[in-house]
Amino acid sequence: MPVQQRTVESNWAGNHHYGAAGIHHPESEDELAALVAGSARVRALGSRHSFNAIADTAGTLVCLDRLPAAITIDEESLTATVGAGATYGTVATELAGRGFALHNLASLPHISVGGAIATATHGSGDGNGNLATAVVGLRFVDAAGRVRTVGRSTTADFPAYVVGLGALGVVTEVTLRIEPLFTVAQHVYLDLPWDQVLADLDSVTSAAYSVSLFTDWRGETVGQAWFKERVGGAGPAAWPAPLFGGTAAGQPMHPLPGVSAENCTEQRGVEGPWSDRLAHFRMDYLPSNGDEIQSEYLVGRGHAVAAITAMRALSDTISPLLLVSEIRTIAADDLWLSGNYGRDGIGLHLTWKRDQGAVEAVLPAIEAALAPFAARPHWGKVFAAGAAELAPLYPKFADFKALAARLDPAGKFRNDFLDRTVFAE
Repeated sequence: MPVQQRTVESNWAGNHHYGAAGIHHPESEDELAALVAGSARVRALGSRHSFNAIADTAGTLVCLDRLPAAITIDEESLTATVGAGATYGTVATELAGRGFALHNLASLPHISVGGAIATATHGSGDGNGNLATAVVGLRFVDAAGRVRTVGRSTTADFPAYVVGLGALGVVTEVTLRIEPLFTVAQHVYLDLPWDQVLADLDSVTSAAYSVSLFTDWRGETVGQAWFKERVGGAGPAAWPAPLFGGTAAGQPMHPLPGVSAENCTEQRGVEGPWSDRLAHFRMDYLPSNGDEIQSEYLVGRGHAVAAITAMRALSDTISPLLLVSEIRTIAADDLWLSGNYGRDGIGLHLTWKRDQGAVEAVLPAIEAALAPFAARPHWGKVFAAGAAELAPLYPKFADFKALAARLDPAGKFRNDFLDRTVFAE
């Protein structure tokens, strides 16, 4: 079985180095099953876009990038079955080429399907659930090396499996709900006054299919607002020059002021397929060299304005370490460990300079400020909270732990990260 020895030691950002002796790349599901069955500890590694140790292990680290990657579309049921190791960019290109779409994409299309759904990664839009809400079926290798399948229509506790943190098995295939192809036009506005935005946040976030607000938390204005308009048969709407107090950008923009927009998706109202607009960054470009750290906190929609106000009050602490922050909206879902389980919400995302110690030092202050709003951290990003703080935030937390204990009684899929954030008593 192919093993990659010490040639990929860190995640994409370079802020975490993996503890395994090497990375295994099984070329079939049978090879993977044998590897899992024969290992005392196993974790699956996706595209390495997590910013913490969630994918790490001192045992066996497996990457699914060499498993068969064919995408199977069932036009009658409007589903697509894809390899868990495939990237959303690859899947989106294939679906769009065959006349289909997913409901949403994250800001980066370079992330793996398996890793994104396991951590409840999301895009934006008042009516759009996170990427995992499109999942209707999973195929995975369990702790005994057996191949199993679960489905939304056949498995009572299916919502536990989807955002599974890799704690229930190694997912090999994902079946996604799809829809007919649609097009999107993207419009960027600059310097929206905070007072006007917060006076009617619902109007701002509902102005388009997907909306993102970019800020550094300083000052009296939102730096940029990206509105992704889902276009009907009549073509893109005529958007006004001023909007919510902001002005239309006169040129393509990057979320970071002063950075070239070359690697960003098409803007200025140019209509294009969903696959080339819903992500912020183009599939054929990397947005940066990864020299950053990310954190994110999910807050219920009813607390959105108060949580944003709390973050602005921390600007003196946050902004010196920050590259940019993004505010997005996400619809409620029923996935047990999702940041939006049972509630519509907003995501308060922070892209930090890569200074691990300094970032970790400010996280407790942010988490304390957001604690009154029951903020749930993104599982794939950097946060300070442990299991004692997280358990009360998820109504199905204890149920998830019980399911993991039944499926994996020896803790084969656990690691230090999960022991700290989920399984600690």
